[in-house]
This record gives sequence, C-alpha cells and structure tokens, in this order.
Amino acid sequence: MAQQGKIIKVAGSLIVAEGLSSARMFDVVRVSRLGLIGEILEMRGDRASIQVYEETSGLGPGDPVESTGAPLSLELGPGLITSIFDGIQRPLELIRDKAGDRITRGISVPRLSRDRVWRFVPRVKAGDRVEAGDIIGTVQETAVVEHRIMVPYGLSGTVKSIHEGEARLEDTVCELELADGSVRSLTMLQRWPVRQGRPYREKLSPEKPMVTGQRVIDTFFPIASGGVAAIPGPFGSGKTVVQHQLAKWADADIIVYVGCGERGNEMTDVLEEFPRLHDPRTGETLMQRTVLIANTSDMPVAAREASIYTGITIAEYFRDMGYSVAIMADSTSRWAEALREMSGRLEEMPGEEGYPAYLSSRIAEFYERAGLVTCLGKDGRRGSISAIGAVSPPGGDISEPVSQATLRIVKVFWGLSAQLAYRRHFPAIDWLSSYSLYADNLAGWFSDAVSPDWNTLRARAMMILQEEKELDEIVRLIGADALSWKDALTMEVARSIREDYLHQNAFDEVDTYSSLDKQLRMLRLIVDFGRLGQQALEAGATLSEVLHLPVRERIGRAKYIHEDDMSQFESVQAELAGQMGALINRGGKADA
Repeated sequence: MAQQGKIIKVAGSLIVAEGLSSARMFDVVRVSRLGLIGEILEMRGDRASIQVYEETSGLGPGDPVESTGAPLSLELGPGLITSIFDGIQRPLELIRDKAGDRITRGISVPRLSRDRVWRFVPRVKAGDRVEAGDIIGTVQETAVVEHRIMVPYGLSGTVKSIHEGEARLEDTVCELELADGSVRSLTMLQRWPVRQGRPYREKLSPEKPMVTGQRVIDTFFPIASGGVAAIPGPFGSGKTVVQHQLAKWADADIIVYVGCGERGNEMTDVLEEFPRLHDPRTGETLMQRTVLIANTSDMPVAAREASIYTGITIAEYFRDMGYSVAIMADSTSRWAEALREMSGRLEEMPGEEGYPAYLSSRIAEFYERAGLVTCLGKDGRRGSISAIGAVSPPGGDISEPVSQATLRIVKVFWGLSAQLAYRRHFPAIDWLSSYSLYADNLAGWFSDAVSPDWNTLRARAMMILQEEKELDEIVRLIGADALSWKDALTMEVARSIREDYLHQNAFDEVDTYSSLDKQLRMLRLIVDFGRLGQQALEAGATLSEVLHLPVRERIGRAKYIHEDDMSQFESVQAELAGQMGALINRGGKADA
C-alpha cells in the first residue's frame, strides 16, 4: 500500500524519512519529485532509513518520499537474453537511446520491452492440470535460447484456454482456473523479489564438471556444474581475464556476467567482444546466450550492492527452466565495500576492518543460491547455477575478511599469483596453493567420460610439480649441478607441464580453448616423455640425449594443434615412442 512521508536527513546515498509507519523493510520507495528509486533498509517507528540507488545531490529535508508497498523486484520474461542492465535492472541501451550516454536521475523506462512481439508456442492444452513450475509454452528468444514460460510459484489449476501465435509480454497467453473456481490470466511476464531465493523441489549433489576449456582448471582444479568457486588475487593478476575466459568457454547454457564495481573499460571489452565472439557450443555469437549486469565503479554505490542479487535472481529464473547457468561476479570485494559504506551510514556497529558483522552471512546467502536442483513442475527437470566470484583483496592479502568469509563457503579456490603474472604466465593460477574439493567426487566422471587414465595422469603431473618445488630449493641453495640426472629430468618435465600445458594464451585462436580430449592427449605426451626418459637414463642414455630429442619441440607446440586435427597427437606419440625406444634399446644392447 502506497504511503507518503518526507525526508528529515540526507547522508550521501542514505536518507532518513518520517511518516512511513505502514512501510516494511526492503520496500521500494520513490524519493523527491524526481522519483529516485530507493529501498528501505531499517525501520524505527515511522522513520525509515532508505538506500537510494541514484545520485542524491540536491535532496533536502521536506522533500517527499512515497512507498510503493512492494520489495525491489525484477521483471522476468522474454527479452532478458542479449540485454545489458544496471544493478537494479534498468536497460542501459534503452536509457542511452532515450537520454544519452549518462543515466538521467529519476528516469523511468520499462525493464523489458512491452512492444516487442514474440511467437508463443503452447506446451499444454485446455483441460490439462498444471502446477507451479510447469511449462505452459515456449518462445524462441534468440537463435540458441528457448525461453520457457512457467506457471508462477503458488499457482495450480486447470488450463481453461491457451494462446498460440504472436503475443506481447503482457498479453494473456493462458487462462488458469484455480481450485476455488476463480480464473487467473497468465502472461509471459513474472516478477520476483531479488533478495528472496526462487523455490525448487530438491537440492542435489553436483555430479559432473562444468568444462571450461582452461587446462589448469579442468585438469587440476575442476568446478562442478552447480558448484561455487572463488578467484582471489592481487591487482593485475588476471582475475577479470580468467572470468572473461570462463564466460566465453564454460560448458553452460546461459551466462550471467555481473560487473560489480569494476572499471568501465573492462565492461566495455565484454560489450565489444561478446557480440562478435564465435560460440563453439552453438555456432552463434556468445551474446546470444548472455545477460550482462553492469554496475561500474562510477555508478552509485548503493546500486552496486543490489547488482549481485539482480544477477543471481536472473540466474535462478533460467535455472528453473532446466538450464545450466554460470554466473560470474566481478568482484565480490567491491560489493562488500558497498555493504561497508551503507553499514557505516546506518551507524551500525562495525566488525573487522569496518565491514558489517553480517558480512559472512551475506556472502553465504549469495553462494548458497547456486547449486544443482530438481526444479518445480511435474516433469522433474534439473537445472543448475555455477557461481564464480572474483575477490580483490587489498595488496593480495587473502587473510582479509572478504577473502576469508568467501573461502569458508566455496569449494574451489583458484588462487592467482602476482609472481606468475609478472612472469607473463597466464592464467596465473598458483597450482601449489589452489584446490578443488570437487576433484575426488568428479574422478569417476572423468574416468568414465574422458579416459580411465585421466586421474592417474593428473595425479602424476601434480606430483611432478610438487617434486619440482622441493628440488628448486636444492638448486637455489647448492646449484643445478648438484642434481642427479633423474632429478634434472624431473625439473625439465615440470617446466614442460608449466610452460607447455598450464600456460594458455587467451588471445590465440587455437590455444584459448582446449577440449578435455585435447587436454588428455597433451598431458599424456608430457608425462610419457618423463616416464620414458627415466627408462632411457636407467638404460644408459645421457641426460643431454634425452633432453635434445627432436620430438620435444613437437611436444612443446602440441597446444597449437587444432581441435579438428587431433590425429597429429597420434603422430607425436608415435615419434616419442620411436625416439625414446631407440635410446632405451641402444642402452640395453650396450649392457649386453
């Protein structure tokens, strides 16, 4: 119920208004005659502390405040895909067309187009019994995304009539007769409060990986489809590039990318690149299955806090259709800073480093909305949300509160190293400090779906990298000459794993993405080189002979073998076996 009050205090983006006794927490309000959007954060009697999502300069005591009586909600329906919204789901392209390059205060535009005509294809017929979550029809939203229109939560009944053909967003596409005999008209538009998770039937344990095409991730630190991961790292270590790579190549049906408080030029890169980037899954451009939420560092801080909830709510909506969704949040540290700023203006008791005491619970609330679920509806379809959040700890110190609160929740830690980044090793994920708690659970899937050798090769490669760490200490203390040939070969194999396998060029057309089959073949080449090399040394070959085999160059360039020409790996494998075999046999004959 709408109620009008007036401002008595303005403190940046926080205002205090009185005369709102019937308002509730998280109700949306319109502030001043400009109609600025705000949200009630705190109620004390008839006084409301309101977070304003727009610039508040010029506001003063006595200006009117009107409560809408409804919480901050999103419009969900056809038109989401390919769109770019701000933190509270205002369509930025439409605002630019209407008001220019800067967002005009108080501007009001429909979040989803009311004029666009869609072709509605029914999935049910008159007389069918339906319940919440059932799909009553579909709309081909883009060339690759079928938008499934669902019965809204809380409704069930009998289909009285169903539309077929062209319809606009707010046109009636289905008439539903409820149990009490009343008839409810259903449209293609739904609304949902952003701070409330959408319901599902059951949450399940993740059972397969979300393949990213990034070798260091898929091989050593995989994320499950429906899993949660964090990418902490200092400035310049490549967090945004890693997230861009995941958004481009992750094995997900829908991508939701949230630019939360990051630099505007980074969002510009996404906007320019995604519409022209070829999507290997569909053959179309990547934008055909992407939703962008942009709340850059020059936009109001208050809307930054809402942007995370906007992104996860859109992700849940597509999950409920049965899709696999990946949401990238870049970065949750900027979101936490917005929480800290708002908490300070509310004069709440500060916690560690000035962050609010509820920081951990808010971060947990976000990540807990990810997962693999059985959706509502009689068909028992499954959908998933994989949440990947970048964390930007000041000075790269992950002992700070945001990093620590995040690590208590997530199961995958891709720790970025400034030292690796300075050495131009990308992705700069430190293989000795990162981890994935999904790796053991997914071992069976990799063994069945990729190769029975996968887990053995992975374990052997990781062991070689750990041995290199220990041997490197000896080299620095005594010198490389103190190493035995066996240890020196281990160091060379580890260098090959680092430089030829883990290093991946995001800007190379071939190397930017590696299928699991290609990853398996590449890793097998390197591990086999080390295994056969040790046999050759035992048979009497010299270290120089092993290291200077002609096949080494082909192993080093295996990353540039195209996915359509995988037979080259068999050629390299045969050449490796032949050249190593010659060394081993020569040594054996010499012994005889």
